[in-house]
Amino acid sequence: MATRLLPEWHPQDAVLLTWPSQESDWASMLERIESTLEAMVVAIARYQSVLISVPTPLVRTRLERRFARLGVPTERLRLVVAETDDTWARDHGPLAVEHAGRLVLHDYEFTGWGGKFPAARDNTLTRRLAAAGVFAGPVSERGLVLEGGAIESDGEGTLLTTEACLLNPNRNPGLDRRAVEEWLHQDFGVNRVLWLANGHLEGDDTDSHIDTLARFCDPGTIAYVCCDDDQDPHYPALSAMEEELKALRRADGQPYRLVPLPWPSPCRDPEDGHRLPATYANFLIINGAVLVPTYADAADARALVALSGAFPGRDIVPIDCRSVIRQHGSLHCLTMQLPRNSLTATTTC
Repeated sequence: MATRLLPEWHPQDAVLLTWPSQESDWASMLERIESTLEAMVVAIARYQSVLISVPTPLVRTRLERRFARLGVPTERLRLVVAETDDTWARDHGPLAVEHAGRLVLHDYEFTGWGGKFPAARDNTLTRRLAAAGVFAGPVSERGLVLEGGAIESDGEGTLLTTEACLLNPNRNPGLDRRAVEEWLHQDFGVNRVLWLANGHLEGDDTDSHIDTLARFCDPGTIAYVCCDDDQDPHYPALSAMEEELKALRRADGQPYRLVPLPWPSPCRDPEDGHRLPATYANFLIINGAVLVPTYADAADARALVALSGAFPGRDIVPIDCRSVIRQHGSLHCLTMQLPRNSLTATTTC
């Protein structure tokens, strides 16, 4: 395969995070989200490096001291000053493609999920990181709107996504299914696109990103959100999604091994009571481990067991994400993996 979109389990140099500022939507709960991000950095740094864009030199200095106290090795932490609008690195970070034997980082347009939120600074972050000398190889500006959370790659030419997002006219108006599939083929070497017509989480701003619903664990395994409460408003759509997943076939015609993930009790915003998008599908695969979002719910333990079975040989690391869902995302949404050979040996910060 001359071109391929690397799967998340491909060996990694680092995970990219974007640190929130006092001017962001996190302002009212900045201390809480920073505590969650600190826990993520400490966990990831046990296995590989972490690259963090920070809003100011003052924040960089504070975090350098904080992570030193927390025991994060200095050689596994890179802090680059680059102001952003928000923290969702999954959607404004680069997508890694192997092309003709070399690594290329694709930089797509990010419009705040179809113009819902300000995103001008987020949209230029990858280019500014490249200008700071972070990336070892080329960054290719693509000119089309695409978020990393919208697609799942098996690394073998198959891509999993949702119609509600990739075919939404608020992303690339004028592109129909055929045109989108041709673009995915050209940019990622994709020869099969598996489309899900069903599935949505209340409180999700992304128009049904696939990383909130169903995820490749390996080329033959898909973990997915399973609602077993027929009184829950999600039940009809998620049951229909489950039937779609059962009908999918691998390139060789075999069915996928499906790993149902438990359904947590409703998580609600403490201020106005609206439902928040708690999902165990929003896990992050890194070198030697899988970080799994938890919500102080009885279903947490069952989710950890299910994912342990889906990832033999990897540590399963729970991360409390009750703070993250307050802004309608979860753990995977905050991160973007950077595959091996993505980064320079040293970074000018």
